[in-house]
Amino acid sequence: MKKKKVHLEDLILELLERHSNSRFEKVTLMNAFKLPPKKGVQRFEKALQRLVKRGKIQMEGEYVSLSDTQKKDGSLSGVFSATRHGTGFVSVDGYDEDIKIPPRFTGTALDKDTVRISLLPHSKSDRTEGKVTEVLKRGKKFFVGTFQREKSTYLITPDDKSANIEFFVHPDQINEAKHNDKVTFRLVDWLHPRSLPQAEVLEILGKKGSNEASMLSILAENEMMAAFPPAVDEYANNVAKEIPKKEYERRKDLREMEIFTIDPHDAKDFDDALSISVLENGNYYLGVHIADVSYYVPQGTVLDDEGKERATSVYLVDRVIPMLPECLSNGVCSLRPDEDKLSHSCFMEIDPAGKVVSYEIEETVIRSKTRFTYEEVQEIIDGREHKHATSVRTLSALASMLTDLRFKKGSIDLDTPEPRFQLDEKGNPTGVEVKERLQAHRLVEECMLMANKTVAGHIRLLRESKKDKSSDHGEASGKKFPFLYRIHDRPDPEKIKNIGENVRPLGIEFKVKEGKVTAQALNTLIREINQTKVKYAIHELILRSMAKAVYSPKNIGHFGLGFKEYSHFTSPIRRYPDLIVHRLLKQYASGLPGYSFKELIQLGDHCSSKEKDAVVAERDSIKLKQVEFLSTRLGHEFVGVISGVTEKGLYVLLNEIYCEGMIAIRDLDDDFYIYEKSRHLLRGRSRGKMYKLGEEIRVKVVRTDVEQRQIDFVPARLKK
Repeated sequence: MKKKKVHLEDLILELLERHSNSRFEKVTLMNAFKLPPKKGVQRFEKALQRLVKRGKIQMEGEYVSLSDTQKKDGSLSGVFSATRHGTGFVSVDGYDEDIKIPPRFTGTALDKDTVRISLLPHSKSDRTEGKVTEVLKRGKKFFVGTFQREKSTYLITPDDKSANIEFFVHPDQINEAKHNDKVTFRLVDWLHPRSLPQAEVLEILGKKGSNEASMLSILAENEMMAAFPPAVDEYANNVAKEIPKKEYERRKDLREMEIFTIDPHDAKDFDDALSISVLENGNYYLGVHIADVSYYVPQGTVLDDEGKERATSVYLVDRVIPMLPECLSNGVCSLRPDEDKLSHSCFMEIDPAGKVVSYEIEETVIRSKTRFTYEEVQEIIDGREHKHATSVRTLSALASMLTDLRFKKGSIDLDTPEPRFQLDEKGNPTGVEVKERLQAHRLVEECMLMANKTVAGHIRLLRESKKDKSSDHGEASGKKFPFLYRIHDRPDPEKIKNIGENVRPLGIEFKVKEGKVTAQALNTLIREINQTKVKYAIHELILRSMAKAVYSPKNIGHFGLGFKEYSHFTSPIRRYPDLIVHRLLKQYASGLPGYSFKELIQLGDHCSSKEKDAVVAERDSIKLKQVEFLSTRLGHEFVGVISGVTEKGLYVLLNEIYCEGMIAIRDLDDDFYIYEKSRHLLRGRSRGKMYKLGEEIRVKVVRTDVEQRQIDFVPARLKK
């Protein structure tokens, strides 16, 4: 095929469109195209004159820029998302689906950039296509990739999630990186898509393939860093360890109360503790005591700025990346046993029907009597004697009642198992099992839910008590007491319909009636699914189909929990929104103004986005260890369940280790298989063999790709 000729005018125009608000010196613009000295200058000048005549550009002396009319040529703007194969998509307000950007039209755009695009007059696909004309704002502060040296040339090959083009590095900007090092780097410049972008190495993560490099790369892919800036560490290390006398005097002293913590066996950041008693009237008196992080992290400090930027701790398979430096998260703030600690306590009197009849929210000093693990608490629930056995079993009884009540009122009962890995000293997985969900987990969960719900309700009652009867029905008072809620919208009926199509082959009917999905209908579906072998796969589909819980001062309730108002109050060591809630409670209790509504909108959006990144990083670390584990078991056979059927093949979820891999349709070589979308199955054309959703299958591990975090299976009975 004859190669299409590219005109110099088109290249000049393309570069100017990508920098439509900039002016270029002629010599700078010409150098971008590496033209030959004499003839090149003449070609360049003629091309400029033709573009001026066409009204595409304007020249002022030695400066060239895009013409004003060209800048306004029907363009749109949005955020660019890059795929592994080079295709891009841009989300644009007013369009139901993203604009597709073919690889040849992505220009110098990188993932998460804000770009200007123009729509293409003709599209080869079934969706609207466009062309990037300008990068308005770079979306990523840094990227991650593998540094490579080829003679005197230095290149970085980015990880898939970072970018899909190689970067070159000037020798002055390699910062001691060696061949095959995993590094983070920043974009220095990228003038034209026909050239390589220039990068500067920021940090060396370790040798490619090492556990340290792999884990730090997962963080970097999601724009997170493990290390704290020196100024933040210095501030945290200088925080006073001793509690001042005036704090003891002004707070409620609970140091003699029977209070204890319940956490995973490897936890160090204990941010919640519990107490319980039964009153003479038969009601429960539940105390939820939360580390008072807001006392140690004043607003406007470098420590607060860093916590706000991180917004959440990140829990990878082999480490925790804390929101706050460990001297605070695991030390000063952590509710460690037999140490005096500042806390924010929520006491609730709960009647036998599960109703909170009264509550108090107070600043306190506590002294935890015992540090329990979940397993230890479960043993006490099951009958083992302990000095705190009465309290533990009372909490368990209360939690069971609250759980039953919550599900009756519409809380959705989804359970997604979590793998637990055994790692050697190098971080290599030697074993894996699925974590068992205990009543002890439910116990803590229900107490935290009740405290979070009570705190959110407290703000409503505060507004009602301050409401001016002559005002606009409380709207003004709502503005006076803005609050940060944890909200969860109702699911989109169109998205949830897909669940019905997936479960129909299992003999389960699930229909969306009158364009609405009720929690009761979802719980009925979940109960039916739980009787099948494919329950966890369908649980994942339901989660993906539902809206994501986010933070916002606009309260719409929490659909998944069935609560009209809900907040996050119980984990300020590891979640910045909880820290905001603690500050608001203190400010309103003192009669002081807190955050503005506008500030809470911005903070809610930021924290929701960072939480999403953290979830992706945590899942990526689990998938990495699963792939590494199966990489040492090539040829081994496992029993699993077909969790998905597509035209590309079968997804299989292994029963023992809750790990998903794929059987590519090319590897089903005993027949030619046809995908029947409506029945969610693959059917052999000659022999009639069928592979159906929910069917148990024995598979063999044949390929793994640690870099791509992919696992390939074949049916165990097939002989290649």
